[in-house]
Amino acid sequence: MKALIMTFALAASLLAQEVIELKQPNSSKVIIKLQFRNGSVADPAGKEGLTAATVGLLTQGGTKEMTYSQIQETLYPWAAGYYGSVDKEVTTLTFMVHRDFLEQFYPIMTGLLLTPAFAENDFQRVMKNQQNYVDQVIRASSDEEYSKKALEDLLFRGTNYQHMVQGKSASVKSITLDDIKAHYAAVFTRTNLLVGIAGNYSPAFLTKLKADLATLPAARYAPPKPGAARMPDGVEVEIVAKDGAFGSAIFTGTPLAVTRSAKEFAALMVANSYLGEHRKSYGQLYQKIREIRSMNYGDYSYIEWYSNGGGNMLPPSGVPRASNYFALWIRPVQIAEQLRKQYEELSSVPIGHAHFALRMAVREVDDIVRNGLTKEEFEATRAFLRSYMKLYVQTPNEQLGYLMDSRFYGRKDFIREADALLAKLTVKDVNAAVKKYWRTDRMFVTIVTSTSEADALAKSLRENAPSPMAYSNAVKAGLPKAVLEEDDAVAVYPLNVKKVTVVPSAETFK
Repeated sequence: MKALIMTFALAASLLAQEVIELKQPNSSKVIIKLQFRNGSVADPAGKEGLTAATVGLLTQGGTKEMTYSQIQETLYPWAAGYYGSVDKEVTTLTFMVHRDFLEQFYPIMTGLLLTPAFAENDFQRVMKNQQNYVDQVIRASSDEEYSKKALEDLLFRGTNYQHMVQGKSASVKSITLDDIKAHYAAVFTRTNLLVGIAGNYSPAFLTKLKADLATLPAARYAPPKPGAARMPDGVEVEIVAKDGAFGSAIFTGTPLAVTRSAKEFAALMVANSYLGEHRKSYGQLYQKIREIRSMNYGDYSYIEWYSNGGGNMLPPSGVPRASNYFALWIRPVQIAEQLRKQYEELSSVPIGHAHFALRMAVREVDDIVRNGLTKEEFEATRAFLRSYMKLYVQTPNEQLGYLMDSRFYGRKDFIREADALLAKLTVKDVNAAVKKYWRTDRMFVTIVTSTSEADALAKSLRENAPSPMAYSNAVKAGLPKAVLEEDDAVAVYPLNVKKVTVVPSAETFK
């Protein structure tokens, strides 16, 4: 009798918990999202990457009833799927299935979550892939992503935000299967879970889901306080010297005291969109660096973490963060070695375009801080943003994800609420927010570049030396006088550089 009462109590505790519902009676799909408040900040010291390893084994392993291969073969005809994502403060498991197969899919979903096999062969496979990522993939696959992860390592150094979600080389090696089992029981509990469901489902199905989720581990888990971004002493640059790098990939960051929870965030959204909305060609950074000077593929700014910027055209859900920073992304620009080989007239250039591009980006931010947006610029940018923002939630999966992220920030529906805030904004609000929160005199900069470029670039930055733009004769001949005059001003624009360090690629993320 006592056991029965405890079972009812467990079920009632979760049945009373908030569930985000997005009912879509005409939908052919059902989407279930389970968001745990843990993330990589929950990784114990010395076991960095443990949360990611746990999720890897949950989503790439079997259950007590089925192997991983059997699950994949079963799901294929149903066009069903699932995946897990781990960020700094949350982990989200997403399950998607056509409504016609929901009943057959459900035992597999609950098996993965509630009765994972934690099989040795699955563990070995998952950990081999994770080890390969921290040892090789992050350094070899994309210098842009590499510079971004290096920036976070620098910006949050000494805090639980510092390490990559996937961990560090030594820490991943130390993770055991028993570590994963214990971590699962400790931090994937019913006490730190937010449930989301979208699509065409019955009340009875939701009741069953909530009752089954009540059997998750009972430990009461409170996530640790997230680490805050460090405030640098002036501009601090860390150059990662990498053999064979074809360009200089640049990311900058400085602490930002506001998140989506604040009203002022909407004002910064407008300024950020004007400066450099992700993957949008109208931004000032894109226009000055890419469009006019053809220096690289794109240049953008950010007022919050943007996951997988190289692959995503729109900001994805599932990455809410309490610790925030303002960032600039300068996609790879040419190094001196390339310029010297391509153009005879540039055979003696000492460094490539990185110093010039950084100066230009900083100068554009400073111009907005000093002079603000005009009323016309403000109106045009706000109108674009109010329409564009709706594309963030054009799929049921992202609609549900954004609703769940809204709870993290103490909001109900961020997209709707932000639109209402944007509607009331004035250009004065935007310019005041920029002056209050944006700064370039104290920022971290990471540059992934070739070993052939690293020392010369470091010397130029330390000495605040002039960095004239290096054009081929053919390109320079076609540029207007105004552009060349602006180049002269940019080449000597002062940066408050106080520290420059060169780090061999092999020494990063240790």
